[in-house]
Amino acid sequence: MTQKPIPYGCQHITEEDIEAVNAALRSDYLTQGPQIKEFEDKFADYIGCNYAVAVANGTAALHLSAMALTVKPGDKVIVTPLTFVASANCVRYCGGEVVFADIDPATYLLDIDAVKKMLEASPKGTYQGIIPVDFAGRAVNLEEFRKLADEYGLWILEDACHAPGGYFIDSNNDKQFCGNGKYADLAIFSFHPVKHIACGEGGMITTNDEDLYNKLLLYRTHGITKGSPAFPYTNSIEFATGGYKDESEYPGWYMEMQDLGYNYRLTDFQAALGISQLKRADKGLERRHEIAQNYNKAFEGKSYILGQSGDVEGNAYHLYVVEVKDRLNLYNYLRKNNIFAQIHYIPAHLMPYYRNLGYKEGDLPSVETYYKHCLSLPMFPTLTEEEQMYVINKIDEFYAK
Repeated sequence: MTQKPIPYGCQHITEEDIEAVNAALRSDYLTQGPQIKEFEDKFADYIGCNYAVAVANGTAALHLSAMALTVKPGDKVIVTPLTFVASANCVRYCGGEVVFADIDPATYLLDIDAVKKMLEASPKGTYQGIIPVDFAGRAVNLEEFRKLADEYGLWILEDACHAPGGYFIDSNNDKQFCGNGKYADLAIFSFHPVKHIACGEGGMITTNDEDLYNKLLLYRTHGITKGSPAFPYTNSIEFATGGYKDESEYPGWYMEMQDLGYNYRLTDFQAALGISQLKRADKGLERRHEIAQNYNKAFEGKSYILGQSGDVEGNAYHLYVVEVKDRLNLYNYLRKNNIFAQIHYIPAHLMPYYRNLGYKEGDLPSVETYYKHCLSLPMFPTLTEEEQMYVINKIDEFYAK
């Protein structure tokens, strides 16, 4: 076999990216420098929100968001089971209770009707928030979820890791881009290598809420702040400042740990890579749409296709998912032919950790049926037409046998 391995996803690093990182490494700052704010500002402009906070990874983004939304022990949060487990785990980090609601089998997104039934079946105040996921790049209609959330006094944390540049069409026929802050209180993104924008690791939190933004800045860096107008005067402050009572006279070293935070910072050289990658984000998105269209045409009318990502306006196509017959044998056949398709995801409620909290097979039938058949095919901007045709031909070849 001469075909080189074809992964389901792959980063695209250019010479411009390498030069950007090299320049950051040669600068005075490896971390906590000017590249961070530049990346945040440019990402906020790209998404269309007011504020962005760069962090160490997508999981850190979820954790800090849950903290900023004041998730506490006993709080119940509704989460989709079709996601990487971090989307649910952030609630557990804060001591909250994860309550999974099933997916809509037509979209693979959190089923708003299932969520509505769950809310209607309990007294108001039972649940505190909702975490929908823009799975595979398809945008959740957050306008609909916002109306429901407002009725029950819930916050919304949008997991948009799969969908920078993705959007849905609202009731005014306007494009609402994922993470723009119009309907969700907070949104998070990931810069893992297989994502649209790669920083090696890294994440971003976006919002239009200034109070949440300031909380995130505090929690990102140990809960420590400098030069805050919120510094209270106490005897301990007078000691720590060397005897100064007037904030305007506090010495340069003075800082305060005002809350319990974490070291979830992004480095400057990662931010430099992110800034460089952001320049060609639209081009990468365009190529993903071309690949999706090729898959759509190739699989049209095929009896072995039970469901697929399809042609959806606003889909950012992080993944191209098909539901197929005999998934296990197809998966193994593709691997033998150097095609490394992937499964996204084992339903989160069936992971041993969540089973131990009471979940079992049969609880969420739509996502469980999806899982039996799903397969993510190669989808990344540098996938060549020849490689894609090889993938399609091998799938046809398997079913022809």
